[in-house]
This record gives sequence, C-alpha cells and structure tokens, in this order.
Amino acid sequence: MGNDTHAYRDVLAGTEFFADAPSDILAALAEHCTEQQLVRGDVLFQEGDAPDALYVVTYGRLAIALANPIDKRESVVALMETGDLFGDMGLLDDRPRSAMARALEPSRVLSIPYAPVIEMFKEQPTMLWNVTRMLAQRLRAMDEALADSVFLDVTGRTAKRLLELAGSDNEFILPVTQEELAGMVGASRERVNKAIASFIRLGWLEQRDRHYTITQRDRLELRAR
Repeated sequence: MGNDTHAYRDVLAGTEFFADAPSDILAALAEHCTEQQLVRGDVLFQEGDAPDALYVVTYGRLAIALANPIDKRESVVALMETGDLFGDMGLLDDRPRSAMARALEPSRVLSIPYAPVIEMFKEQPTMLWNVTRMLAQRLRAMDEALADSVFLDVTGRTAKRLLELAGSDNEFILPVTQEELAGMVGASRERVNKAIASFIRLGWLEQRDRHYTITQRDRLELRAR
C-alpha cells in the first residue's frame, strides 16, 4: 500500500470503529498511520505489553491468543482477518495488553497511534457510540463462547469451529495448524484430532492434509448445536 494516505483513509472508513468519522478527520488520522509487514509467527504484541496503537488487518490473518503460563499452550480467543480492527482495549482503560497478537500467515496491519484517536473522540464525542456498539458485539461473542464451553463437548465445539472457518464454502484450506485449532476449541490436539477423525468416519467430512471438504453440512451443523 506504501505511504498512501488516501488508501489508509479508506481502510479506516471501512471499519465500524471509524465508520461515522468525517472525511477530514479520517484524512488527518491517516497521516499518522503506518503499515507493518508480518510473516507467519511474527508477534505484533505480547500479553502484558504497554499499549500505544490500534491495528487494522489489511491483508492476511492474525490470532489473538492467551498463553498458559504452565505448559505454554495457547488458547486462540479470536481470529483477525482483512478489515478487522483490534488493540482498542488499551485505548479505553490504559492497561497492558490482555492477550498476544501473532500472524498466522504473511500479513499486513495498519497501525494507528492512540494519541490522534483520543483527539478525534474529544472533537467528535458522538463517535463513542461506535465504540459502545463494538464492545457490545464482543460481549455477545464472549457470552456465546462461554455457552459453548458449558453446553458443547469437544466434538461439538470442533464441529462449530470447522464450520466457522469454512464459512459458506464446503471446500476450504484450514487456515490454522492443528495445534492452533485445538487452541480455538479449548481442548488438547489429540481430542480435537479424534473429533475430526469421527467426522471423517461418519462421512460428514473429507480431509487431505490441510484441505477439507464438508460432505454433510447439515450433520455437522446439528452436532455443533
């Protein structure tokens, strides 16, 4: 994208966080933006880091994850894809990062420093409604994740995560490793692999390396409820 402030402005305008901002304010914010290139495995920030910027994914995919301090296993709490904004919690409470952000594939992120964003909110306080709506969506997502952990077993959660990663496609390339998928499910890799093997045995799913084909979506959907 280079140092193209017009393109940066368009990226900001495409997010819910900045959707209602006047074009002149977005143009001013774009002047402060920088773009970072990441390769798979690059860590954008660690849990506990001092926060100083928001990020928007312009290409690729990043995982927002928590690491178990005992065995170092990760729990992937969210996937950030093109157009997704993250890193905003520190802007609101000025506390350290609550999770880490790591690239799952070659990616680019737009970095927006907090200082000009804070000035924007001072000039346009009604834009805080966008922040409120975004936080409400995240609370709903957390409620759903909590309900999944209570009411769905590992097999059910695995079916649900596979359907989420597939989207509307029945054929897809798994965008994460088996270990990362296990982190998303909240179970060991062995138990997740066992669940996938059961789907294959039942004829609901076909797998060749990281290429998956859903052959009986209705069965997977039923198992994910």
